[in-house]
Parts: sequence; structure tokens; C-alpha cells
Amino acid sequence: MNIENFKRDHLTVMGKVSELRRLVQAGIADNAEPIASIVVSMNHTIKLHLAAEDRVLYPAFTRSNNASATQLAKKYQTEMGSIAAAYSDFSLKWNIGSRVETDPDGFRRAANQVFKALHERIQRENRHLYPLAEQM
Repeated sequence: MNIENFKRDHLTVMGKVSELRRLVQAGIADNAEPIASIVVSMNHTIKLHLAAEDRVLYPAFTRSNNASATQLAKKYQTEMGSIAAAYSDFSLKWNIGSRVETDPDGFRRAANQVFKALHERIQRENRHLYPLAEQM
């Protein structure tokens, strides 16, 4: 299975996280508008990525003859629900520059939490799920 688009999405998301980190270090209140813009952009990228996984990747695992691969994919799909919900909540709260500007500490705490979970998930997919998909 060709999963290059999935890998590219991961690179895009991690690039945006790096850009957010740079803006946060430069000053959250001073960079509130571009921070909110990146949050919105990431939400779009993440939603499209998840939809593609649901439409293409997970069904391919289900159709495979490898029971352990199918089980792993189901586990990843289930786990992603809570991560996706957390990012959606984060995005809804921090998608407007004025909110970011008036609560920089709240933004920092929320961002650290959601991006840690997202980073760990991307790393696990890259190490475990995607290599298995490439063998199908």
C-alpha cells in the first residue's frame, strides 16, 4: 500500500507544530493572530488526514488476511478518536487570536498537552502502523 500521502501529512503537521513553537517562544501575545491561524490550518489538515485514514488505511487493514494487523489498526482507529476530539476542542478554543492573546498561559498549557499526545501518536504510527501498511 502506498502511504506517502499519510507520511506527508505527518510532516506537514509536525512542521506546523515547529512553527507554533517558534511563535510561542517569540511571544504568545505578540503572535496571537498567526498562532490562531496555524491552529485553524492544522485542524483542516488533521481532519482531512483522519478522513483519509478512515476511508483508505483502516479498511485496507480490515481486508487483509493478517489478523494481528487488523487488530492493531482497530486499536489505532479507536485510540485516535480521543486524540481527535482533544484537538478539535483545542482548535475551537484557540482559533481566534484575541483568545490566545488574552490567555497566553492557558494556550501554552493546552498546546503542550494536545501536541504532546499528537506527537506521540504520529511517532507510533510512523514506527508501527505505517511500516505494516507498506507491507500490504
